[in-house]
Amino acid sequence: MRHLTPARGVFRINKMNADFILKELQSVGTPAKAVVLQRFFKTGVGQYGESDVFLGVVVPHTRCIAKANMRTSIGEIAKLLQSQYHEARLCALLILTERYKHATEKEREEIFRFYLQNTKWINNWDLVDLSAPKIAGEYLSDKDRTILYRLAESYSLWEQRIAIISTLTFIRKNDFYDTFELSKRLFSHKHDLMHKAVGWMLREVGKRDQKALTDFLEEFSTAMPRTALRYAIEHYPEPERQLFLKKR
Repeated sequence: MRHLTPARGVFRINKMNADFILKELQSVGTPAKAVVLQRFFKTGVGQYGESDVFLGVVVPHTRCIAKANMRTSIGEIAKLLQSQYHEARLCALLILTERYKHATEKEREEIFRFYLQNTKWINNWDLVDLSAPKIAGEYLSDKDRTILYRLAESYSLWEQRIAIISTLTFIRKNDFYDTFELSKRLFSHKHDLMHKAVGWMLREVGKRDQKALTDFLEEFSTAMPRTALRYAIEHYPEPERQLFLKKR
């Protein structure tokens, strides 16, 4: 077994299968870091990440392993994505997002469909946030987006988060329609993680077109969860922030 050189991030991986990649992740994980991550990602009873298991691998190391295994087959990626270990699922998604960048249109469709078929395993906020815009958002940029509205109506917190976070790709192209529409549908969500996600996407709209966000808030701020509103108006001048908060 050879190890990562952290300063250079060099891996010499030849056996591109899920078991080998998992061993690589285990070789650079630490129990102490695993404890920290399990606390950070709320893995306790009744918390959003309940029962998730960590190896204690820092993200830069996971990225290095993913980049060294770009030619891993989709079948092996599926095994990795279905692992009990959080970092293994993260590694699988990092491979997929990087592969998507260089894929043909046919291959991108295959990756997108694989992604949707495996949302069960994309089950924490970091896994959603690093993958949804780069796969679902990119694929749907010039296509019908009905699937995002179906995901928003799911019983799965993580599918709902995929729906709104995917719109980050559209926002970056100055296309705000779906962000606004999905946000309205998610205002009534009970989970604070969704309030933060909605507020974050609205804030991103405001970075590109503050008038568009202000017009939206003038109409809907009183219906928004307070957390979502606070996130959305984070970059407004303090007097304007206070006016919106008083309305709420």
